[in-house]
Amino acid sequence: MEPLPLEGIRVIEFSHMVMGPSCGMILADLGAEVIKIEPRGPGDKTRYLPGSGSGLFPAFNRNKHSVQLDIAEAADRDRVLDLIDSADVLLENFRVGKMESIGFGYEELSARNPGLIYCSLKGFLSGPYGNRAALDEVVQMLGGLAYMTGPPGQPLRAGASVNDIMGGMFGVIGIQSALRVRETTGRGKLINSALFENNAFLVGTHMAQAQISGEPPRPMPTRQATWAVYDIFRDAEDNQVFVAAVSDGQWRDLCDEFGLTGLAADPDMFTNQGRVDQRDRIHRELQAALSQLSLAEIEEKCTRRGLPVAPVNTPGDLTSDPHLVASGALAHTGLPGGTSVDVPLLPLTFDGSRLGLRGDVPEPGRHNSHYRDGPTVPTGPPND
Repeated sequence: MEPLPLEGIRVIEFSHMVMGPSCGMILADLGAEVIKIEPRGPGDKTRYLPGSGSGLFPAFNRNKHSVQLDIAEAADRDRVLDLIDSADVLLENFRVGKMESIGFGYEELSARNPGLIYCSLKGFLSGPYGNRAALDEVVQMLGGLAYMTGPPGQPLRAGASVNDIMGGMFGVIGIQSALRVRETTGRGKLINSALFENNAFLVGTHMAQAQISGEPPRPMPTRQATWAVYDIFRDAEDNQVFVAAVSDGQWRDLCDEFGLTGLAADPDMFTNQGRVDQRDRIHRELQAALSQLSLAEIEEKCTRRGLPVAPVNTPGDLTSDPHLVASGALAHTGLPGGTSVDVPLLPLTFDGSRLGLRGDVPEPGRHNSHYRDGPTVPTGPPND
């Protein structure tokens, strides 16, 4: 079997919540040996979050090795430093100044291990906001994403931790780039990735739109239409379904498939702008046609003609989604205590193959005996 892309790379992960763990998990999925440092006792507090936080630890901690070490204790501190000395990468996402205050900043650790790539994942990059506390929701409000997501006057955070996860992804991009540079220079680098700047990157198209038009962009629920058909409709049983037609050819196919002969023959509808100008009329007639059909019939008709279509699913629906299941996109991941969850693998294939599950989410300290309790730091991962 071919080695995984990052096989042989050792990563020390000091992290909690989402941004750091997602960065570490991507590296682990790519084959790196990721050693997650957790406090003694119950371990990372993220393991025990209730409600909408209960999925965070299961989703972002597979394929890792858990070691419990208290860096306030001299013996544990020495072992952590030994692990760092043996590592290629360190990543952390604690509050600003935390790692430096305990002697684990980049300058101190780089002096010990000049080849170390140190990835610091924070709320903000350097600047006036640099020392502020941040959460995904904070930067969505500050960075205009919540404004664009909710209806006017009702800012709404996106329904996933998009900045945390993408911030972790940019951390991986930086780490991989630094590994490439190290091949030539022999030296590591300090990599910084941040939530706010990631959010600004996400809304860059809206920033450009505001400058081009000279007007504030409208929130997405009331945005100026680009196409006449790019919306949610309802089937005969009142199920919601998204249908779109974004080209002249798709418009003709839509009219043909759903019997909209009057619209198809109207010369005012021959151009995209003409259709946008009569969007309300088109919606009325299309909705009347869709109201006679089941969701399955609408999907079949649209798919047959290459028209974009999608039922409005919940995240829970995805565990039985026929495409995800058949394509092997879900990892049936064991959790401490004997339960399991199905969570997505990385949305990548290498020569048609997924980067799969090699290790379930470990219980706290699962790998203490390998990394912590021996007389020396091992040179490779445990066998399990």
